[in-house]
Amino acid sequence: MAVKHINQDDWASEVKECDKPVLVDFYATWCGPCQMLGPVIEEFADTHDEIKVVKVETDENQELCEQYDIMAVPTVILFEKGEVKVRHEGFASPDVLEDMCR
Repeated sequence: MAVKHINQDDWASEVKECDKPVLVDFYATWCGPCQMLGPVIEEFADTHDEIKVVKVETDENQELCEQYDIMAVPTVILFEKGEVKVRHEGFASPDVLEDMCR
């Protein structure tokens, strides 16, 4: 499944109300580790149809970042039933993403 870019307006329908787990990549376009994580997130999304994968650009979605205490990018958070299950700050290898989503 392709990674979807969302914003504050999409948040409720795409994450909070989703009936399956949602992996959210909070990123910034200027961030080197975020750029390195991009292909890892894409590959993860392509091989895990059971998990919805979305990206949120932090500079354009400050309210969401404040709400979820995003202090570093990239930050990846797994949501289940609209609630935070696990979070990881910094670059995440494929193994880290797998462990987060078990």
